[in-house]
Amino acid sequence: QVQLVESGGGLVQPGGSLRLSCAVSGGFFSVATMGWYRQGPGKQRELVAKITSGGNTFYGNSVIGRFTISRDSARNTVWLQMNSLKPDDTAVYYCNYNRASRDYWGQGTQVTVSS
Repeated sequence: QVQLVESGGGLVQPGGSLRLSCAVSGGFFSVATMGWYRQGPGKQRELVAKITSGGNTFYGNSVIGRFTISRDSARNTVWLQMNSLKPDDTAVYYCNYNRASRDYWGQGTQVTVSS
């Protein structure tokens, strides 16, 4: 069974930064595609960023140039560095593990951008 535990969310002012972490246990982290998704108030869940086992990265249009996804297979961990945060980034952020067409999700961590 794959388990994902996110951390690092919180309240930050516009223009600030946060770093989210997702620790993975079980499964085969090194060959999985890892991703971050978010769901804001009244919105559908959307892709923020994902990183393949080979290190290729993909970003949602609204975060390009501000967010960076990275991973460390030795630590079974994926991170999301978020800079220049905006109020529109306010959402619950979910870590995703995808391998062999199966998805696993973390419980989510709240990010609130407000002055």
